[in-house]
Amino acid sequence: MPKLGVNIDHIATLRQARREFDPDPVAAARICEKAGADSIVAHLREDRRHINDHDIRRLRRSIKTRFNLEMSLNDKIIRIARRIRPDEATLVPEKREEITTEGGLDVIRHFSRVAKAVTTLQKSGITVSLFINPARQQIMKAAETGATVIELHTGSYDLAKTIAARKRALKKLSDMTAYARGLGLSVNAGHGLKYHNTRAVARIPGMEELNIGHAIISRAVFVGLAAAVHDMIKIIKGQP
Repeated sequence: MPKLGVNIDHIATLRQARREFDPDPVAAARICEKAGADSIVAHLREDRRHINDHDIRRLRRSIKTRFNLEMSLNDKIIRIARRIRPDEATLVPEKREEITTEGGLDVIRHFSRVAKAVTTLQKSGITVSLFINPARQQIMKAAETGATVIELHTGSYDLAKTIAARKRALKKLSDMTAYARGLGLSVNAGHGLKYHNTRAVARIPGMEELNIGHAIISRAVFVGLAAAVHDMIKIIKGQP
C-alpha cells in the first residue's frame, strides 16, 4: 500500500493572493501530518510564486514525518537545498511561464547536469528523486545518475479522455514501475491524481508513495484539510 505525500504549495498560493501571512503552509503541514500524511512536499520555484525561502526553513524545523523538497536544477536552489537538508529532494523541470509542472525531467537530454546535481545533493545526506515520464529510456538513464528514487509523472493518465486511453496509461505506469523496480529504484508517482482516479494507481504493485497536492487542497476548501487528507488515505488504502 503506497504512502501519501501531501503537497502544500497551494496553501502558499492562497496566501500570496494577498501577500500577507495567512494561510500558513507550516500550520497546514502540521494538520496534514496529524491527519496521517507520510510526508510533506513543497516546491521552491525559482520565481517564488508560492513557497518561499522562509517557508522551507520553517518547514524543515517543523515537519516530523519527511520533508520532500521539489526543486529545479538551478545552482542557487541546489545550494539552498544543501543548507536546508530536506529528507528528500525531487528534481523537476521548471519553466517560468507554466501554470504547473507540465512533464517529466528529460534525464536523457540533461544527463550530465542531472547526475552532477544528484551527486551534490547526496553528499549532503539528501535522498534524491527524479520526476520523470513513464518511459523506459528515461528510467534507465535515471538509474545511471545514481538517484535511488523516481517519481512517475501521471499526467497522461489523468488527462486520458476515454476508458481505453486511461487503461493504456495505467498499464504503462504499471509496466514502468516494474521495470524501475527491477533496476533497484524506489518508485513514487504524482501529478493530476484526484479522488476519482487515485485508487487504480495506488494498486500498482511496487508503488511506494503518491504525492498529491491540488486535489487535496481544493477539497479542503469544502471539508477542511484534515478531512481531505483522511479521505485520500482511505482511497489509497482501498477503503469505502
